[in-house]
Amino acid sequence: MHLIKVRKINLNFKAFWKGSTLQLLGVIILPLALLVLLFALGSTWLHQRAMREMVGDRDKLAVQAAAGALGSELHHRVAAVQGLALRSSEGDNPGMEILSSYDFLEPDFDLGMALFTLEGDLLAHSGEKILWESLEHNQDFLAQTRQVATVHETNISGQTAVLFSAVSSDETIIAVGAITTQAFSEHVLASVLPARREAHIFIVNREHVIMYQSGSSVYDGDPAYHPGVESALAGQSGTFYMNNRGVEHVVSYSSVPELGWALVMEEPWEAVATPVLETTRIAPLVLVPLLLITLAGLWFGARQIVQPLRELEKKSASLAWGDFSGIEEPVGGIAEIRHLQAELSHMAQKVQAAQRSLRDYIGAITDAQEEERRRLARELHDDTLQSIIALKQRVQLAQKNALDENSKKSLQELINIAEQTIENLRRTTRALRPIYLEDLGLVTALEMLTRETESASGVKIAFTKEGAEKRLPAPVEMALYRMVQEALSNVSRHAQASKASLSIRYQGERVELQVSDNGIGFTTPDTPADFAMSGHFGLLGMYERADLIGAKLVILSAPGQGTKLKISI
Repeated sequence: MHLIKVRKINLNFKAFWKGSTLQLLGVIILPLALLVLLFALGSTWLHQRAMREMVGDRDKLAVQAAAGALGSELHHRVAAVQGLALRSSEGDNPGMEILSSYDFLEPDFDLGMALFTLEGDLLAHSGEKILWESLEHNQDFLAQTRQVATVHETNISGQTAVLFSAVSSDETIIAVGAITTQAFSEHVLASVLPARREAHIFIVNREHVIMYQSGSSVYDGDPAYHPGVESALAGQSGTFYMNNRGVEHVVSYSSVPELGWALVMEEPWEAVATPVLETTRIAPLVLVPLLLITLAGLWFGARQIVQPLRELEKKSASLAWGDFSGIEEPVGGIAEIRHLQAELSHMAQKVQAAQRSLRDYIGAITDAQEEERRRLARELHDDTLQSIIALKQRVQLAQKNALDENSKKSLQELINIAEQTIENLRRTTRALRPIYLEDLGLVTALEMLTRETESASGVKIAFTKEGAEKRLPAPVEMALYRMVQEALSNVSRHAQASKASLSIRYQGERVELQVSDNGIGFTTPDTPADFAMSGHFGLLGMYERADLIGAKLVILSAPGQGTKLKISI
């Protein structure tokens, strides 16, 4: 395992696009495609609104024209009946002969025509006699027809009909023509209103009785009380829109004042569009494939180029920290990226081989260094330290034989210097060769190192241990001790900290050490190669020692936020 540095990664928009092949697609093509799509959708929406208003205006005009046509037809038939009444008053014997001469009017009166006396006697008729006999001497009928000309609706033998009547100039004969409301309405509306399967057309009288209807209705209520009927019965005309079963319908209405009828037409406005209009409405949507192609290009670029490049960038960055296995994992992408990864993998193998050689070399140097430290510690302990102890004893003996106080005082100063030198040499000897580590183990050695560092630096250092201690191989314990020794040395010399802590935890086969302080912190180098360039030779040595024993070293630090060092093996 190798040194891993944990740092905060701040992704922003600029970093996202930096060096990305998505720049062309994302900055030019995608906004252009979105603009075109918005234009297409906007124009489609405006086209639909215009069609909606156009259909509403057209239906309003059509219904008004149909209502006018109904009124014109009423006047036309009234004039025909008036002509018959005038003709009958000119003869001495009105009857079938006169009525037969007006047979050309039969298409306008499907129930026939009849001549009555002013008292209600039936003189002549065409059509079924039973229909006219029901009106003979009918006082309501006579009361309505004794005017110059009238139009009114009635019920003849179960059929709703419109009666057109006129009184002769000498007020002796009543001429009557009858037509069913269905035939009358069909005759007029078929020539005025367009015949469409989706349109529902109906006529309602003042009593809310449906006089005529055509087409299929999807209205859930009674058509006689359909919205717009009341307005038309009140003599108004207009258009409005209503939602009917999830489909927007246009409703146009108008009044037929001659009979007090309401004419209403309802239809889904979208069904009115001709194929050409439908084509023009959806034509802008052909631009949608352009957007889809652009999105596909973005997806391909992100999936096959950008994402693999980012993965390769992360794996390449990990190479600088000694993670050679990550570069072997395929990142995918286009052929050029796969080829680049293969070249990096080949390079990583060469670097790894060179690093193994360097590690062996550093290991040999470290072993030689430790051996040299042990030799120096032995020489200082067996030679220099013993000589100073002997010198101190001689000075003490001379002090006893001194005669004056000044000499005794001077000799005492030499004794104090010798004692201080002896203590310093012993501390140096322990630093060069930690005898507690060899005899009592890593925990005791680290605890003693903590006390000595706290005493020498004045920084309060807390030591804690978790788990049951177990001995590790001597080179491993020595490497861990040296790394902690360097870390505590940095705390006392550089951190400007007021307190620090050292902890060791045994957890199964795993051992973790952590050194932290509340000092000034520093900016950690990006790669181990930058340690020496930035003057962090101690960190470089710690990294090399961790690499030699297969430990993981994590350094967390930032200016003003202290430093935390973690070692795990």
